[in-house]
Amino acid sequence: MSVRLIVRTFSELCITAGALIILFVVYVLFWTGVKAAGATEGQIDTLQNQWARGAVSVPGPNATDTPSSAPTPSPAPAAYRDGKPFAMLYIPRFGKGWEWPVLENTEVKTLQKGLGHYRGTAPLGRVGNFAVAGHRRTYGDPFKDFPTLHRGDAVVLTDGTTWFTYRIEKKPYRTVPSDTGVIDAVPRKSGFDGPGRYLTLTTCDPEWGSSHRLIVWAHLDATQPVTDGGPAAFHS
Repeated sequence: MSVRLIVRTFSELCITAGALIILFVVYVLFWTGVKAAGATEGQIDTLQNQWARGAVSVPGPNATDTPSSAPTPSPAPAAYRDGKPFAMLYIPRFGKGWEWPVLENTEVKTLQKGLGHYRGTAPLGRVGNFAVAGHRRTYGDPFKDFPTLHRGDAVVLTDGTTWFTYRIEKKPYRTVPSDTGVIDAVPRKSGFDGPGRYLTLTTCDPEWGSSHRLIVWAHLDATQPVTDGGPAAFHS
């Protein structure tokens, strides 16, 4: 084989490899976002149609729930349906247009459609820890700006009948994927010292990797019926 043929073959292989890399980058940076936008809009439409029909999936109160002066959602017999949306989540710090559906479970296919509620953690607004996962990058980059969250920031959710406003306790905490205690009913390292109505958000770290996790914890600060309008956190 001549040197010229070897050089030409090597050059062609390099061009092919470069083209494949470019296609992969386009897929990761662009196409997963396109797919996520369509899937997310579909989940939002599903929720809006359910709520328009008065079909709200809200598990009944926990046995450990205690009376509160804050309004709570009317319990319904249905539990969250696996892989299906049941709430919308808003983080005002991320901008007015930032809104994502929350689906039940954190499987790969579920997180391609929105945010995922950790199966087995508390229902929305109830005593315990309502824990949610989301992609940092790809599939719409929902938690791209996760590191900018600060103490006092609002995380707002609705199940179609009630607004739930949680307040973040501290800046993001970095840990490893095996640290499952961060989604305990009283999450470890959160600073919470007893049962309460908590929220945990998790995402990957570093930005384009998954060797670690970023965590924020929040406590339930206020609730109000959706018929009273949007919560104050949207206007602050």
